[in-house]
Amino acid sequence: MRNIRISDVTMKQSGKSTGFSLSFREKIELAKLLDRLEVSVIELHPIENLKIDSLLIKSIAGAVKNAVIAVPVSLEDDGAEKVWNALKEAKCPRLQVSVPISPVQMEYLSHKKPEAMLEAIKKFVSACKALCDDVEFVAGDATRSDCSFLESAVRTAIESGASTVTFCDTAGVMLPDEFSAFIEGIYASVPELSEVCVGVSCSDSLSMADSCAVAAVRSGASEVKATAVATDNVRLAKIAKILDAKGDAFGSCGTVRMAEINRVLAQIERLCHAEKSKNSPFDDSVREEGDWVLTEHDDISAVLKAAERLGYELSEEDGIKVFEAFKQIAVLKKKVGSKELDAIVASSALQVPPTYKLESYVINASNILAASAHLKISKGEHVLEGICIGDGPIDAAFLAIEQVIGLHYELDDFQIQSVTEGREAMGQTVVKLLSGGKLYSGRGTSTDIVGASILAYLNALNKIVYEEENA
Repeated sequence: MRNIRISDVTMKQSGKSTGFSLSFREKIELAKLLDRLEVSVIELHPIENLKIDSLLIKSIAGAVKNAVIAVPVSLEDDGAEKVWNALKEAKCPRLQVSVPISPVQMEYLSHKKPEAMLEAIKKFVSACKALCDDVEFVAGDATRSDCSFLESAVRTAIESGASTVTFCDTAGVMLPDEFSAFIEGIYASVPELSEVCVGVSCSDSLSMADSCAVAAVRSGASEVKATAVATDNVRLAKIAKILDAKGDAFGSCGTVRMAEINRVLAQIERLCHAEKSKNSPFDDSVREEGDWVLTEHDDISAVLKAAERLGYELSEEDGIKVFEAFKQIAVLKKKVGSKELDAIVASSALQVPPTYKLESYVINASNILAASAHLKISKGEHVLEGICIGDGPIDAAFLAIEQVIGLHYELDDFQIQSVTEGREAMGQTVVKLLSGGKLYSGRGTSTDIVGASILAYLNALNKIVYEEENA
């Protein structure tokens, strides 16, 4: 019985063209949900912004416990090294070399002749193999390629170290029986394929992607690229259910946890298509909490590693400060989780002179009118004002701050914690902002939770400004 691996491309497909986009934090949550579902491979998008995308890869690598993490390599001399530096800590890393194989795409996308493309395949697959045992060669637009060239490309990739070879029906013009014949034909022409995993990627242009994928599996394919949400690809839910119901008929079975598939996919659907406010750039999706804790017996390396998993990049000096604060808390609490560590980092690391100071704020909110915020913030001798409407008092306040500073930072996380008890309890908030691929956290404390939130945002903002001015 063959195990058919599902390679999820939801994250790679996210963007304007697919109708949904994901924030930094949402991508990490998506990866954790897919890992819980036990998909075999989670594919990430290529590195574009080195600092931000490298941080994302490292964060996902730390959060995913079982699935293979696959990242495409750019066809540049140091492309494999850039990806590997971010991916090497993953439990199961994979490097992908994706090239167009059809004459049209080779000419217009890569500007290479067939001979040059074969050299490029050899060069980049070999470079990836020198760094990582798991290398995937993706033959783009394979179904419209010249048969003899496709065979040469596949042989070259296998000889250079590819352990998975994926064939793409990019145009989506094949019917199931045609795609089945295509897979059987390439197996017959390139016997070396029996030594590697054969994958398929099918476009849904004719609404036949799921059927074509099943036909390919029946003809020997062992890996299928699919998405957890509706895009122009094989649907994860459908292919998993088909394999579960009919896999025995062709000696195959899926690995996805069918008992959880409906619940987890519903969570992913909400994550990907959560309505973003027309007024606010801040996302409102549900966060999954971490399942790890630290104790008083953990040393500084364990604490710093946990901080890195949360996305922080601490200097040696800040790392020592965070560890000292952690020890004081851990002796009292015995166990310190992700929320507590967030608060420790916010209060201990990168304490800087404030560039922006809160002078005053007025918040108006009711159940019949949209919340509004009027903030006065000083910068040096100047007092700046911001007035905004938001989805709630805190959202309106954050928008007013952005109006004052004229910049938008991605809100990676927002936490509210109670510090004291009773009707006049003190509230503490932690705000995490993402700037230039680095997380900055701020903390605010007040009996007014809106005031605490404003102070936390300004605390994180001041850290960003200080670093930028002193870079």
